[in-house]
Amino acid sequence: MKIAMWSGPRNLSTAMMYAFAARGDCAVWDEPFYAAYLRESGSAHPLAAEIIAAHEADPAKVAARCAGAIPDGKAHFYMKHMPHHMLPGFPLDWAADCVNIHLIRHPSRVIASYVAKRETVTLEDIGFRQQTALYQKLGGVIIDSDEIRKAPRAVLEALCETIGLPFADTMLHWPKGGHPSDGVWAKHWYAAVHDSTGFAGAEGPLPVTAEAHKPLLVAALPHYERMRAEALTV
Repeated sequence: MKIAMWSGPRNLSTAMMYAFAARGDCAVWDEPFYAAYLRESGSAHPLAAEIIAAHEADPAKVAARCAGAIPDGKAHFYMKHMPHHMLPGFPLDWAADCVNIHLIRHPSRVIASYVAKRETVTLEDIGFRQQTALYQKLGGVIIDSDEIRKAPRAVLEALCETIGLPFADTMLHWPKGGHPSDGVWAKHWYAAVHDSTGFAGAEGPLPVTAEAHKPLLVAALPHYERMRAEALTV
């Protein structure tokens, strides 16, 4: 099975990659199109030049690997993708052969977490519009990170059953300190998950959004709410 997990930033996506890697039967790939996105868009992300130098930046070559054989002799291939990385013209036909899963998170939480790591944030940066468009194009399963945090075993069991993959207890725990498949951007973005050995507990109340970011919240919220209405429930 090939799994394309689509998620905006600051959304439990790395923890989910670690969970699938911990199964032992899944090869994983961390944000395959990130370098290509940075080279094409010129977006001033942290470590942009280093990312482009260290990772494949030709979207056609990345897409060919997504479409190719499952690596490392594994039974399954889990790819952690971000919708906003898929710029116009980037190949997407490979996704038709994947089980597509869409991981969502309330935009007030995404915004609060994102601005703690990067000063500027736009609607394009957090991917809600692009994720809606991808879901409409590809279909698939929607899961809310808030539900995973509340009941990781129950939600992962339900997700695995839905996609036809046996659940494994090992998905609930991983070694502290990161994963060999992490991209070079991990040193900027992944501190919290590198310090973890499993899913954190339920999140508290929604954070208060700063006045400067309220228009962003207003723009992102309808996209989240439309997808939330179709999310997997347990």
